[in-house]
Amino acid sequence: MLISHFKLTTCLHLCIMIFMNASFLERHQNFKDFFNIAIFIAIVAVGTIFVNSYVFRSFNVVGPSMESTMYTGDKLIVNKIAPTASQLGNKPYIPKRGQIIVFKNPQFQPGGENEYIVKRVIGLPGDRVLLKDGHYTVYNKENPDGFDPDKFNHNEPGKPTSGSTDVTVPTGSLFVSGDHRQENYSYDSRNGLGFVPLNDVIGPVSFRIWPLNKLRAF
Repeated sequence: MLISHFKLTTCLHLCIMIFMNASFLERHQNFKDFFNIAIFIAIVAVGTIFVNSYVFRSFNVVGPSMESTMYTGDKLIVNKIAPTASQLGNKPYIPKRGQIIVFKNPQFQPGGENEYIVKRVIGLPGDRVLLKDGHYTVYNKENPDGFDPDKFNHNEPGKPTSGSTDVTVPTGSLFVSGDHRQENYSYDSRNGLGFVPLNDVIGPVSFRIWPLNKLRAF
């Protein structure tokens, strides 16, 4: 570690000295070109990491769970600005009901598949989610008589919804569901995935940028 640190520090000092010594760069044009390219690559790399970590991130859809809203091969842009702002404020990011979100699979094992999943938000923390007779009903303090969570969607998810459940969403968690709800096309909170921790939410899907003939905002 000390050797690596020494080499890195030495290189940094050398780069700074060269950068400050304009006459050296003027005499060695090839080195100047190489140095400028290296700086450009470093700036692009840092910028890409920053954007992916805090602003936007792209994902590809795989599988039929979100049909007919999304299909395999669709390329999505996820907005990370709101989650980043919540983190800076030391608050949990809570997406809106009905939003489509990408989150880290709470059951993911290193080396496995499906590390990230895309689903629609049905239940928020504290909600009671009832799935009965092919459709969802959500109960909370504001709606003690219950309401249809799909009324928040612009596109009607596939119905009827298979399965049954009656659960209360824990604090710090979400209840999510795919849009292809018949049979077992979507593995989600109603049939084995469980609740999604708020800390695992990457962000809401903002755009579909591929295929070009299906560009849209969400």
